[in-house]
Amino acid sequence: MKLKVYIETYGCAANKADSNIMRSLLLNRGHTIADTIDNADIVILNTCTVRGETERKIVKRIRELEELRKERKFKLIISGCMVKAQPALISSITKDASLVAPQFTEEIVEVVESKEKIIKINGEHIQRKILPTYIEGLQYTVPIAEGCLGNCSYCIVKIARGKLRSFKLNQIVNAVKNAVAQGAKEIRLTAQDTAAYGCDIGTTLPELISKITEIPGDFMIRIGMMTPNNALRILDELIEVYENEKVYKFLHLPLQSGDNRILKLMNRKYSVEEFKEIVYKFRGKYPELFLATDVIVGFPTESEEAFNNTCKVIMETQPDKIHISRFSPRPHTKAAAMPQILEPIKKKRSKIMTQLSFQIGLERNMKLIGKTRRVLPLERGKYESVKARLRNYKIVVIKEPKIKLGEWVKIKITGATPIQLEGKII
Repeated sequence: MKLKVYIETYGCAANKADSNIMRSLLLNRGHTIADTIDNADIVILNTCTVRGETERKIVKRIRELEELRKERKFKLIISGCMVKAQPALISSITKDASLVAPQFTEEIVEVVESKEKIIKINGEHIQRKILPTYIEGLQYTVPIAEGCLGNCSYCIVKIARGKLRSFKLNQIVNAVKNAVAQGAKEIRLTAQDTAAYGCDIGTTLPELISKITEIPGDFMIRIGMMTPNNALRILDELIEVYENEKVYKFLHLPLQSGDNRILKLMNRKYSVEEFKEIVYKFRGKYPELFLATDVIVGFPTESEEAFNNTCKVIMETQPDKIHISRFSPRPHTKAAAMPQILEPIKKKRSKIMTQLSFQIGLERNMKLIGKTRRVLPLERGKYESVKARLRNYKIVVIKEPKIKLGEWVKIKITGATPIQLEGKII
């Protein structure tokens, strides 16, 4: 029997890649992927649980789907990180849903076709084998590894995704080659820590990038988040491979805290000085580097001095974009048992950091006004505009709806906000 399956996805690029894998496997089996939940036989909710606010959002959605399920009689399957990290929480909301941890993503067909409730959670020993199949569009996201080498005291993702398991280099290269041949113009390499890639199989991220750049075609590579300690290990090779014109000059390097005492409590394996060393070496080679970073405010025992130290590092390193999180204790983590910072203090620090982020972002973007650059249009925006990317991955909004997507155009940068640029075709 052929079934209509609706997939709803939350969270990071890895989760989206997992949903694409499920979609491909189900299509190959002859099932249909529904655009809406209406008339679906199966509903798959691919969950995220990285922060407290995310958990609350997912819990609310599970409750909504449970009520809807009783009315429409569809089968509910819950997958993703929450399944692995918090199965009891899910089961307290819905007794009949099948549960599929990330490690069992490739077994989704069996779960969909079964008439019984299936639980697949304990899969630490499983080596993932399937990469997402390119389906359509100009962007292709490929997970290069599952899990990580770290053990951060606040992180629930490690519980969900487990230890590092890298995909084979040739498998990734072949998947990218296929996507490029079918029209992909932007290749997104994703992992919990891209810099850790290959540590378990005798290769490295620079070696992988080098092989991908050898693929014929006009495309760009966006390298996902990497931890400073693992980036430092391959720093010279990494900076060298970034020189290739197919690599976006984009670096996502989480700081989390600019205070070494807090970094130690977080169980991060680098110092503030090492973070700055990486930034300065990259910026020394690529002055227009787009630096994205992550900051957690209100980590347990974070003093005013520690927070001010973080602000100082941010002002020194000038990130173009800061992902700011107010600390929320996650189940089964060491940080959850530490003395907590009051919520009003977290909110105040988050507001200060946001203002600082906007100030730096605007100042850096303003420097590009009047410059002439080539950009790659990738998607349609609001009000008949197009979103394009500079070679450093900054967004440029062009109010010219007739631009052909996927083909480089020359523009002049005419305006700036803290988060994006505006341009006109020359």
